[in-house]
Amino acid sequence: MNTPSASLPGGTWTLGDLTVTRLGYGAMQLAGPGVMGPPADHDGALAVLREAARLGITHVDTAGAYGPRVTNRLIREALHPYTASLHIVTKVGAVRDQQGGWLPARQPEDLRRAVHENLEDLGLDSLDVVNLRLGDARGLQPGSLAEPFEALAELRRQGLVRHLGVSNVTAEQIAEAQTIAPIVCVQNMYNLAYRQDDDLIDDLAAQGIAYVPFFPLGGFTPLQSTALSAVAARLDATPMSVALAWLLRRSPNILLIPGTSSVAHLRENAAGAGLRLSDADLAELDKIGHWRDTARPAGA
Repeated sequence: MNTPSASLPGGTWTLGDLTVTRLGYGAMQLAGPGVMGPPADHDGALAVLREAARLGITHVDTAGAYGPRVTNRLIREALHPYTASLHIVTKVGAVRDQQGGWLPARQPEDLRRAVHENLEDLGLDSLDVVNLRLGDARGLQPGSLAEPFEALAELRRQGLVRHLGVSNVTAEQIAEAQTIAPIVCVQNMYNLAYRQDDDLIDDLAAQGIAYVPFFPLGGFTPLQSTALSAVAARLDATPMSVALAWLLRRSPNILLIPGTSSVAHLRENAAGAGLRLSDADLAELDKIGHWRDTARPAGA
């Protein structure tokens, strides 16, 4: 049963047996340019993570490919030993090349190596949630996920992983994963303007499975809309704050992981997500998703 949180907008959600705040934090932006290398401001990155914890955020999203292995080590330096309420969600299935590209790495041995690297870098004996990332730089790619997901299910049976999820996936791939092992979350691209997963979100909500949108604010091309700007102006808020508040209202199973490398921006996201949107605001914002551009950036 998900109970409201007094300190953060949106309350909480339960991933399996783990209760997390619906407003979380995505650590990708803590790495260097292009999500490669260390941050320009090491102490500033640690300050962001510690501020997230101070605000009461209990859901931190990361990946060994960020850096690579940079954000996980920052999380450990900033927050270890972890409080019992803090839950770290990571993903496997991709590695980086020397040029910063994202290469698939989904063979069973790749996934075993990735899980052990995550454990080492985060300083954990077991990972709370591991998402299998599919697709490629062009987006979703159909096909069976049986071999890689079975490898993760085996790591779960060994106790190295508590819960599993999937990322950058089709509805068919989600259904296939569920025949192999339970999933607690799906991480796909979704935001106010890009709403191809509307039906999927509702289906997952009925099953008690979380939906975690990546690029909730548009990704590398921030959301821009006359309607969004108009609603933000009426509420004396930023467009990004309105976009986050809309996501929290969209469905109770949506968990947010907006990323930033700025303490000030983190606080702004936390406050902005609590905006009260009227029915008229929602109706105006919902119209934005009625136009749909098939082009999309690659998943994080």
